[in-house]
Amino acid sequence: MKNQITLIGNIGKAPQITNFENGNKVARFDIATNSSPSNTKKPEWHHVFAFGNIAQFIENFAETGKRIAISGKLVNRTYVNKMGQLRKITEVEILHVIGL
Repeated sequence: MKNQITLIGNIGKAPQITNFENGNKVARFDIATNSSPSNTKKPEWHHVFAFGNIAQFIENFAETGKRIAISGKLVNRTYVNKMGQLRKITEVEILHVIGL
């Protein structure tokens, strides 16, 4: 079994870039995909993130509405929100990206 996902869609809004003290960075954003070519259905939204060189590419390339193809893996994590509640989220860690 392999944890692999490929998405082709449009960037929802400008990525949120976080720079770390060690020089690394992470880019987080959402991708909208449609299951039918006619685009008549409501889009599905996917939370995605990338580290390192891919995050740098996304920081330089990504614009709202831009078409993008990614492949990566599903990642489940938990976090505590601003109200102190424990939340679970599923995201896609981008391992490869192509701007279309």
